[in-house]
Amino acid sequence: MFKLSEIKELIKLVDQSTLQELEIESEGSRLFIRKPNKTESVIVAPAQVQPAYAPVLAHPRAEQPGTDALAAAPAPAAEKKAAADPNLHTIVSPMVGTFYQAPSPGAPAFVSKGDRVNEKTVVCIVEAMKLMNEIEAEVRGEIVEVLAENGQLVEYGQPLFLVKPE
Repeated sequence: MFKLSEIKELIKLVDQSTLQELEIESEGSRLFIRKPNKTESVIVAPAQVQPAYAPVLAHPRAEQPGTDALAAAPAPAAEKKAAADPNLHTIVSPMVGTFYQAPSPGAPAFVSKGDRVNEKTVVCIVEAMKLMNEIEAEVRGEIVEVLAENGQLVEYGQPLFLVKPE
């Protein structure tokens, strides 16, 4: 299993090099990093589970056959909304993973549109490598919009929430 610090270091090395892809297998895990259009994709999966011909990870936005799910960029609509109003604070994903609005299936969402938050309010969970990472609001204000869908794969730096700061 790869440590988060090792993955971050490999991402930096790939980003600073002319390499476009890097794939490493170690101790039953496989790490795949791709650098399309100046964004990186990191997928970690057990090597024995994935056949050589199957995609590494299914992506919710991959709707058409032949779509490269690993190279899919964050939703353009979400990025346009995040850039539309400079007075709003954007909470972004600090990592690649799966976005969850609630602590467990069937539980109420951490926050919804119109909820007031402070710097320590947990707004969502991003699951990466079977670790549940609580994401905090980082700012005091009101949730204006939730930009990600529950269960959606999110990229590093992808906008998740818009907050109107106080």
